[in-house]
Amino acid sequence: MAVSLIGDPIPVTIHPDGLKGLLGVPDAAKGLVIFAHGSGSGRLSPRNNHVARGLREAGLATLLIDLLTPAEEQERANIFDMALLASRLMDATEWADRLPELAALPIGYFGASTGAGAALLAASRADGRIAAVVSRGGRPDLAGSAALALVRAPTLLIVGGRDLPVIDLNRTAQRHLHVENKLVIVPGATHLFEEPGTLDQVIDHAARWFLSHFIQRNGDDRHVSRTSRFS
Repeated sequence: MAVSLIGDPIPVTIHPDGLKGLLGVPDAAKGLVIFAHGSGSGRLSPRNNHVARGLREAGLATLLIDLLTPAEEQERANIFDMALLASRLMDATEWADRLPELAALPIGYFGASTGAGAALLAASRADGRIAAVVSRGGRPDLAGSAALALVRAPTLLIVGGRDLPVIDLNRTAQRHLHVENKLVIVPGATHLFEEPGTLDQVIDHAARWFLSHFIQRNGDDRHVSRTSRFS
């Protein structure tokens, strides 16, 4: 069924750190997906915006955020500070929970590259609030084995078939996950999924994973209609 999108994603600011984001909410959204970008990337990432657009067309709200402020980005160590990035992702989750328009929605994380480590670390600390996690070309190992063992959100790991070192890292991370998980290898894709059609395969796998687990979490079919302005 076609989803009616009302306008383009709108800019939002997430406090207390003033993080900048882009929020897109289709009619009757079945859940909210918060993005954790890879090192050196942010809310304007072309690849993640392409994925977010596809997820909205599948009926999912999306929130792309910069997990670091411009000043923090100047310190390269912050880009790989999983604890800091995970804390910012949790701040974004709490922000969404406080909005009446989003509070009823199950929440999932979409982590790309190093952002997957931050997403899984945040999920391990979320006391079951996160309904699903998807990793694209991710480094779930960066969350650490102890955190991976505490993740309660079903986790989908998507890796390019030509991204051999990352395939091995994902398989290692899988051994530490004690929750439903799956590794999907996209044939012919490299780390950034730049090959024609490969990123669309990511969208398809991610949308089905999120929708399946959001429906399980939100069995009463609650939904949100974008009738108010977000700030």
